[in-house]
Amino acid sequence: VTPMGLLNLPAIEASLRRVQQGFESINQQLTGQRDPMSDEVVENLLAGYAYIDILIEWDIDIFAKGKHKYLLELNNIVLCGPDQELRAEFAQHIKATYDRFYEEPGGGIEDMVEWRANYLSESVWKLAAGLYVRALSKPQLFIEGNHRTGALLASYVLLKAGKPPFVLTVENAVAYFDPSTVIRNIDKLGPMALFRLPGIKRRFARFLEDQANPDYLTAPDPHAISGPPRSINVSPQAPFFQPDPGP
Repeated sequence: VTPMGLLNLPAIEASLRRVQQGFESINQQLTGQRDPMSDEVVENLLAGYAYIDILIEWDIDIFAKGKHKYLLELNNIVLCGPDQELRAEFAQHIKATYDRFYEEPGGGIEDMVEWRANYLSESVWKLAAGLYVRALSKPQLFIEGNHRTGALLASYVLLKAGKPPFVLTVENAVAYFDPSTVIRNIDKLGPMALFRLPGIKRRFARFLEDQANPDYLTAPDPHAISGPPRSINVSPQAPFFQPDPGP
């Protein structure tokens, strides 16, 4: 069965490729220098977008009890790619990430779920921004890949509410990376977080709303898509599209 697909993956790839090509110039404008965007980084990000597309299509709530493993899998895809055979060489890292994700005091999935439950009444922009900030601030949700996984997590939240995903562009890259560097250095459990994080979340929510681009959707309203189902150029039998990514 061909998944209907809510995301315009070719448009997302085109944007990411433009960022990749112009990254040296972007990097020079950043407060903190970042590693170049390799082909592997771009391809894994695209696999991540395809994955959240499937999660929405299958109506999987990654914050529901027993479903948190889908968010963990999103980080695995971002870092290691979707190919299960290639995962063997990352087995130690994947296990360490699993332990941190479920057991980190004040920084794991439990913290994310509790925070979300307290802020569900907020706008989807503030909810997506808050979850991004929560994942990225110390202690971070994952060992590595928090920026990329956080952006995909925000996109999942937005897409679930019928909004376009967040996609990195040449135009928004500096406005995305510089606040993210600040967020990552704030201890979410410390006293300064009470003063700094709410303002950062509000500004990031406005940023996400300003970046909303329906061109990244297959239709302006993903809940009212008409026409034939769209192929997303990956096999639904691929390992990371299995209904259950594992324990």
